[in-house]
Amino acid sequence: MRLVILWNEETDYAREVRDWLRDFDADTGGKDIESLDPQTIEGESFAKAYDIVQYPAIVVTDNDGRLLQIWKGTPLPQTDQVAFWAKDV
Repeated sequence: MRLVILWNEETDYAREVRDWLRDFDADTGGKDIESLDPQTIEGESFAKAYDIVQYPAIVVTDNDGRLLQIWKGTPLPQTDQVAFWAKDV
């Protein structure tokens, strides 16, 4: 399973994402969530693969890359909604 947050530090939502990531870390005991910038080559290709055009986006895929859950834009989901998926990461 893969858990990714797609966001950019140079945006108006960056503070909200940083706060959310801090809370997620505290709520899950340090479960890892991969962070990608949609303005990088890797981030852009990831966004295209899952048809993401609204940021920030949190994406959960299985090991084969099949989409299991996605949240787009703000407000961000509650950390416990995402933590449910993080137990298998």
